[in-house]
Amino acid sequence: MTPPELVDSHCHLDFADFDGEVDAIIARAAAAGVRRMVTICTRLPNEPKVRAIAEAHPGVFYAVGLHPMSVAEAAPVTVAELVAFARHPKMVGIGETGLDYHYTPDSAEVQKQSLRVHIEAAQETQLPLIIHARAADADMERLLAEGMAAKPYPCVMHCFSSGARLAEAALEMGFYLSMSGIATFPKSGELREIFARAPLARILVETDSPYLAPVPHRGRRNEPAYTAFTARTGAQVFGVSEAEFAAATTANFDRLFRKAALAAKAA
Repeated sequence: MTPPELVDSHCHLDFADFDGEVDAIIARAAAAGVRRMVTICTRLPNEPKVRAIAEAHPGVFYAVGLHPMSVAEAAPVTVAELVAFARHPKMVGIGETGLDYHYTPDSAEVQKQSLRVHIEAAQETQLPLIIHARAADADMERLLAEGMAAKPYPCVMHCFSSGARLAEAALEMGFYLSMSGIATFPKSGELREIFARAPLARILVETDSPYLAPVPHRGRRNEPAYTAFTARTGAQVFGVSEAEFAAATTANFDRLFRKAALAAKAA
């Protein structure tokens, strides 16, 4: 039986965990129905490696940004740099960016500055902003809303695991919530309830691999093929079949990541 088509909207194929295995990992993903994915560059010096992976594989696209946990030690990113990267036909998103006050609270002010830069790049390119949020819900809501008031932009709350208020605010702004392997964990009942209250038309699915492997692979290295396990939980959360959930989240991806959808149709 052919598995339903899924998209892994967020993974990190350039990480050392996958060195020498990228071709095999992409092949396993395709066998599991995951024929497209977005690999995320989290530091600008890594962009050539990330881009090369996308260029070598028809179903792989990429995004560029400066991860909030790296802003204190990395050179600041500029709007001009991000816009320049966005000219590449397979560069389809801005980020990941955001705020992380759990692991890196000391750099909060620099994180805010960096987030504003990424928001401006998303406003200019109209590529989706890819948000990392941890223990910073109030500031995250405020900064995203300020940006939307200035000029609308598309956005996905990657690996969403924040509170209900931030989920509601993001949805009110027209953003998307992305479901990761965290949603499959036994103690994630509250998170599953947050997703269940959201419209299915605003849900994406991802691995964030090599991190956050879903049940039954929890605690081991994650990879794009495991999107299928998170999607299985997603189908249960929304009370639909796995095929219906896959079709909905794939359509959602194509609506948000329009550049990737157009490239896939042209291929």
